[in-house]
Amino acid sequence: MSVAFVKEPEGGEAFENLPDRPISPHTNFVTPEGLAQIEAEVARLEKEVASLDPADKAEDSRIGRDLRYWAARKNTAQLVEPKGGYTVQFGSTVTVIREDEAGKETRQTFRIVGEDEADPHKGSISYVAPLARALTGKTIGDVVEVNGHEVELIEIR
Repeated sequence: MSVAFVKEPEGGEAFENLPDRPISPHTNFVTPEGLAQIEAEVARLEKEVASLDPADKAEDSRIGRDLRYWAARKNTAQLVEPKGGYTVQFGSTVTVIREDEAGKETRQTFRIVGEDEADPHKGSISYVAPLARALTGKTIGDVVEVNGHEVELIEIR
């Protein structure tokens, strides 16, 4: 087949222009653990750059894109030390009760963290998530509505 019909240029040049990862418009609040994760990722990527084969254009492009993203996140990070207290705030670990799809009460515990640190499967959600926004500033016993469901706050740590 003629190269005229192939979209990618020869030699991997197509990888040289990977688009940058989108950066959230929200303030980059981070917990101490979140900042440590960002710093570790920057250090890991810098180490990869140092050991990179210059002929591997695809890997060079990927690492460069990721390093730009994490460096920007590190530079804009605003460390927020958890303060504890009686109201939900950034860094709080909260427990809520809500009804699941079958109408059964479900108890959930999660920590409110920065966007890059959030991992719902590991018990953390971003402070910009609808549930975190609804709970911020609330106290034990308060009930909020999120996506048409009531959620009761039963514990704050």
